[in-house]
Amino acid sequence: QVQLVESGGGLVQPGGSLRLSCAASGFTFSNYAMSWYRQAPGKEREFVARITNNGANTNYADPMKGRFTISRDNAKNTMYLQMNNLKPGDTAVYYCCARYVLTYWGQGTQVTVSS
Repeated sequence: QVQLVESGGGLVQPGGSLRLSCAASGFTFSNYAMSWYRQAPGKEREFVARITNNGANTNYADPMKGRFTISRDNAKNTMYLQMNNLKPGDTAVYYCCARYVLTYWGQGTQVTVSS
């Protein structure tokens, strides 16, 4: 059974940091490129960051460059998103996504940036 379980979300003040995790099971994690997406209330889901299956390459949406860092540990079947200098506009549900032959989605974790 394929599972992607996000964790690490919560309430943080502007300028603060959070680290999200995405724990994968039920498929060969090291074969899959992994991504983070987010969806704010009333908005469409948007791309945040992506990392290749071996971690060698990453890319980010422009608003996240320099603030967010995507990484993965294939030995632990886990992907991460380090988010620094968070802004109220970063408030959203964050989803992890695995893509190779098939595409899998997690259930999401809420991130709220507010004073």
